[in-house]
Amino acid sequence: MIIEKKQINRFFLLATAPFLGLLLFLLFSSGPIHLEMETASYVPEPTLKQQTETLKQHLDKADQSVKVTINSIRKTAALYKQTTTAMNSIVSTAQTQALRPEYIYNRRITAKLGSAFERVDSDRIRIELYRVNPGTYQGYAMKVKLKDPSAMQMSLGRDHIGGAETTMQAVSRHGAVAGINAGGFADNGGKRYPLSTTVMNGKYLTGFQSSFKDLFFVGMDGSGKLIGGKFSNQSELDNMKPRFGATFVPVLLKNGQPMPIPEKWKVSPKRAPRTVIGNYKDDQLLIIVVDGYNENGSSGATLQELQSKMYGLGVMDAYNLDGGGSSSLIVNGRVVNNPSDGNLRPVPTHFLFYK
Repeated sequence: MIIEKKQINRFFLLATAPFLGLLLFLLFSSGPIHLEMETASYVPEPTLKQQTETLKQHLDKADQSVKVTINSIRKTAALYKQTTTAMNSIVSTAQTQALRPEYIYNRRITAKLGSAFERVDSDRIRIELYRVNPGTYQGYAMKVKLKDPSAMQMSLGRDHIGGAETTMQAVSRHGAVAGINAGGFADNGGKRYPLSTTVMNGKYLTGFQSSFKDLFFVGMDGSGKLIGGKFSNQSELDNMKPRFGATFVPVLLKNGQPMPIPEKWKVSPKRAPRTVIGNYKDDQLLIIVVDGYNENGSSGATLQELQSKMYGLGVMDAYNLDGGGSSSLIVNGRVVNNPSDGNLRPVPTHFLFYK
């Protein structure tokens, strides 16, 4: 029994020896024992007052930014307004300067005509009527500014080939504000046919006929410019893109220069009522209708006189239209000239002007 106790005590000594040794080492080792624990850093949550103050600071900054932005927009708007005003002024000045040469030119050619006694003015056309009385004959000049090319058209008598009507009838039937007789004609079988090449709405009524003898074609293109002259083949006239036009004799002026007048037309008849049409270099039209008592050659104007008149007025191209009893000028629903027949003559073609 004693032996067993000793064995048990020896066992516990051996079992606890390492722990006792470690404890003695820790107790007698130099320096204190430090036990360190890593603790998480603590950040206190902001109070409501701090949050309110922060929000106020942000709002103050936003308000300041808005004020700066609004001020910048106001300055930009003011600058834009100043720039726009300046640009509008520049454009207005440029437009005025651009129109000034046209104004000066128009005033110069108008001064040669005298004072207009009647005017028609709309957004499509401007018509001015003047008296022509150089002493040897008397008549009327009509200056026309086509603001819209469609403000001038050509009508066909009763709207069919062979038909005829007076200029007054054509003006009234088509609702035009003015009209003149146009090309020559030939009578056959009780009908009145347009002379030679005639174009309506860009189409040849009876086909193209090459210019022969003293005949010429005169009409308007799509842009409202007077075109005319002698054409040996259709392609020459096609290149000018005629919208409408008629034929008669002779050409008086071309490119501002007088053209030779055939001897026959100087004396057959020598004097007569006349209708001539021409254009200025700014494409305004000038039409002169001369009065006469009859067609026997003793009253009215000679072609040379009208050629000189148109030349002196600064016309570039001029063409003699049908005359005698055919000459007629209608404006605002009345006959302006004094037809030599005593009444207006029915003819197949008319140049009409629309308000």
